[in-house]
Amino acid sequence: MVWEIFIGVVIILLALDLGVFNRKAHIISHKEAAKWTTFWVGLALLFSGCIYWFYADGLVANHLNYSPRTAVSKYLQGYLLELSLSVDNIFVIAVIFRSFSIPQKYQHRVLFWGIIGAIVFRALMIFFGIWLINKIDWITYVFGAFLIYTAYNMVFSSEEAEFNPKQSRVFKMVRKIMPVTKGIQGQKLFVKKMGIWAATPLFLALVIIEFTDILFALDSIPAILAITEDPFIVFSSNIMAILGLRSMYFFLANIIDKFSYLKFSLAVILIYVGIKMILHHYLKANGLEIPEWLSLTVIVVSLGGGILYSLYKNRQE
Repeated sequence: MVWEIFIGVVIILLALDLGVFNRKAHIISHKEAAKWTTFWVGLALLFSGCIYWFYADGLVANHLNYSPRTAVSKYLQGYLLELSLSVDNIFVIAVIFRSFSIPQKYQHRVLFWGIIGAIVFRALMIFFGIWLINKIDWITYVFGAFLIYTAYNMVFSSEEAEFNPKQSRVFKMVRKIMPVTKGIQGQKLFVKKMGIWAATPLFLALVIIEFTDILFALDSIPAILAITEDPFIVFSSNIMAILGLRSMYFFLANIIDKFSYLKFSLAVILIYVGIKMILHHYLKANGLEIPEWLSLTVIVVSLGGGILYSLYKNRQE
């Protein structure tokens, strides 16, 4: 029942977002984006109270025997982790919109449908990842090593050329499948010309955003599975982070460069959860457990440190 109610509430929130608050295409100001970001983050934090209630009263399956406090800690760790890993995604989305010259007033509509697709793909990847962990014991070593490798690339890889969506395989594949209009056709993803349906640049931007989100999920899903394998906590923390991604994009898109040192914070977090996943079987076999407060502290301190140091360096420069 809790699963159905949670999914139902998410659908209602999305319907209100598109059908009421953003029914008409408009440019979202920095102030409006800040208000919506505060709303979604506040809602996600308030939902931790629901997590406590669900696990205290046994309203969701609790195969891992979490106490209510442990469940809340796992949820907050997962939410903060997913939210922090969305920073790179925001930068790529900005590049995609610039490449296809998507007017700002239409960007929210593209991101809305992008969120719908992200929810579906994330759900499939989450349950597939949990299935793998339950069926293949050594997969945790693979996930852990992959996260550490991702952290290494994040810090030490040489600066790559700017991502060009129009050179991507996804773009070329869509162009081969169907015709594409040269210009924007309002909010429409498809238009019919001379009896033939054609995609608009909005649709191209949407498809590429969906594929890039899948690529980012290859990092984020193993990372959150290192924190918990509880399906409801993994799913709900992911969804709450995704719901706030649109407003966070409009809030951070123009100032993302000011947080250049945040990548080091993300690398620290990925290394920590990667090591935690590699040691999972050893700790379990010896009756050991990493304290929940330690994991939450590592995530909060790493993120806070990266943000504060970025602001400090910007002021110096």
